[in-house]
Amino acid sequence: MKNLRLELSFDGTAYHGWQVQKNTEMTVQNMLYKALSAVCRPEGYPTGCGRTDAGVHARCYTASVYAESSVPLKNLPAALNANLPDDIRCLGAEEAGEDFNALISAKRKIYTYYIDNSPVYDPLRLRYCYNVRQKLDTEKMRSAAEHFCGNHDFYGFSSSGRSTKTTVRTMYRAEVLEEGSIIALRLEAEGFLYNMARIIAGTLIFCGLGRIAPEDIPGIIQSRRRDAAGPTAPAKGLFLTEVIY
Repeated sequence: MKNLRLELSFDGTAYHGWQVQKNTEMTVQNMLYKALSAVCRPEGYPTGCGRTDAGVHARCYTASVYAESSVPLKNLPAALNANLPDDIRCLGAEEAGEDFNALISAKRKIYTYYIDNSPVYDPLRLRYCYNVRQKLDTEKMRSAAEHFCGNHDFYGFSSSGRSTKTTVRTMYRAEVLEEGSIIALRLEAEGFLYNMARIIAGTLIFCGLGRIAPEDIPGIIQSRRRDAAGPTAPAKGLFLTEVIY
């Protein structure tokens, strides 16, 4: 029995997030479990580095699972990919230490939210960017983003489905980057609450539209009121881009 560390990438459009659910088979965890069962003997469902919302994508997602396998590790990604849907790929596999757990061992995560800030959306980006037609003030967005860095209670920036003991998190980086009409919001934290990245994205968009003043962000965080923050931005613009161990 080996503790396998798997690196994945997936387009989350068709899936109800990572975690197995009772009412649907369309979750990334379930698809990976089926692929694992076809090529080896997994000891239960694989553990993921975090729960992703329905429709959220991942450029780099880590999973771990104890399994018995006669397939050489170098060939395991190809064997899994032959049994995975085309929108989920295994990029790499290695044997991890006995104490490695994709969720518990993670130290930081980086999410990137993509906005197509053009009056007419690019159809080739439709599945992966949120189109905001009104011109966004990126300087105001940058000023607002700075206030999210540090150790804060992000209760007001999470949805009611949260299941964590504490809503306090440390945000190490909150950047607003531009390339042409694309605005990328990069958030790095020790962990994220349910919908936290998408609510921060929606709040920064409201700052860019002039509906929330950047200097009001500290008060909104301290209020712990969900209705004081901006809307939850659509899932399709959000990517898990890195997990740091």
